Amino acid sequence: MTRRNIKLVLEYDGTAYRGWQRQGNLPTIQKILEESIARITQEPVILHGSGRTDAGVHALNQVANFRTSSRIPAANLLRGLNSLLPGDIVIRETEDVDEEFHSRYSAKSKSYLYRILNSPVRSPLQRNSAWFIRCCLDLEKMAGAISLLCGKHDFTSFCAAGSDVKSCVRTIIRAEIERETEQVITISVEADGFLRHMVRNIVGTLVEIGAGQDSSEIMRDILEAKDRGCAGITAPPQGLFLQKVSY
Repeated sequence: MTRRNIKLVLEYDGTAYRGWQRQGNLPTIQKILEESIARITQEPVILHGSGRTDAGVHALNQVANFRTSSRIPAANLLRGLNSLLPGDIVIRETEDVDEEFHSRYSAKSKSYLYRILNSPVRSPLQRNSAWFIRCCLDLEKMAGAISLLCGKHDFTSFCAAGSDVKSCVRTIIRAEIERETEQVITISVEADGFLRHMVRNIVGTLVEIGAGQDSSEIMRDILEAKDRGCAGITAPPQGLFLQKVSY
């Protein structure tokens, strides 16, 4: 029987999960989804995600795919899966795609969004969706710093220590920072690929620049150093969202 290739677009709140990737019996997005798909299709499946979000990280448009012998129409799969999934995970789209499609390897770029609550007081309602920063941040200086990251560079300074990737060279296509509201700052980064904790390390560095005395030009020195110890802290996971995967 010919096996279909099904593409999913999903949204999730990662607060209660240990990230995307299955880790034994620990609660992960992949584990919950694979078990739910198996219940609907009556066969074991392997779900491939476009990337592995860390514990506490969210997704607005994560993309995944799996192969199945089930004849259930894609639209029915969407309804069936959403009836089984917990309230913090939802399938937004399902469709049959070409055999060659792979959610990770077919991707041309990914976009991440990071939210900062820059306010004198914290917000209980945003504690799981933004990084609370009490001190005033210089947005103009942060914008100047992030602009220096655009283009093809070696991002070793922003790669988590102990990573086993062969190359830290990536191309940032777009990097923007804006004040969404009086108290919420958003940082958006699109690239052809990301290193482990790359966005969170960039955000942590930007916050240190925005709150400190250094000029935005220090970002150039940090980038050229190719040394994780030269960059800023790792921003916490709850402010990070996988925003879009482009094919």
